[in-house]
Amino acid sequence: MARVSQEHLDARRRQILDGAARCFARSGFHGTSMQDVLKEVGLSAGAVYRYFPGKEDIIAAITEETFAAIRDAFEEAGRVVPPPTPDVLLSSVLGRVLSGELHGLDRRTFAALAVQLWSETLRDRRLAAQLDEGYATMRTAWTGLVEAYRDAGLLGGDVVADHMARTMIATAQGFIVQEALFGDVRPEVLEDGLHGLMSMGPQKPS
Repeated sequence: MARVSQEHLDARRRQILDGAARCFARSGFHGTSMQDVLKEVGLSAGAVYRYFPGKEDIIAAITEETFAAIRDAFEEAGRVVPPPTPDVLLSSVLGRVLSGELHGLDRRTFAALAVQLWSETLRDRRLAAQLDEGYATMRTAWTGLVEAYRDAGLLGGDVVADHMARTMIATAQGFIVQEALFGDVRPEVLEDGLHGLMSMGPQKPS
């Protein structure tokens, strides 16, 4: 019997995850059955169970990939030297996160999937552990970014780096939620809005 290549195995696993992600984004985790997934991906039960013993394992794999995509976008943005200001930086992160590269989903569908994954962590310890690990990594990376702002003379020494890092992460998460609920969230909106907030101060009379 001919051996199946790793490339084929990876492609089949990708097919299952992408199809399941479409199902979950459309109907939710609890509204999607394994039969729905099998129908979506066009594979037999045996073919799918070879990779994933059950639906919870598929959800865990999608959670890991989605959180990793968001985390990687934050970490890559944080490695830019010299660091761009938060308005430009967060706009870049949001643009990458909502680019639709993962699972081939459009912006709003991907955002809806991310929000569902976040909510699922409230009841699933396995997913919660994945989220905690990813969040801790992001906080570390962005705390370093804030220190880079300080080193560049853009930030005073009285600002707690972790507090600012958490606020920037929350801003990006909030815009992902907005995209999921309302749509039409564009990176330039985030950049312009943050620029306005950062420029607040006493205005000279016209």
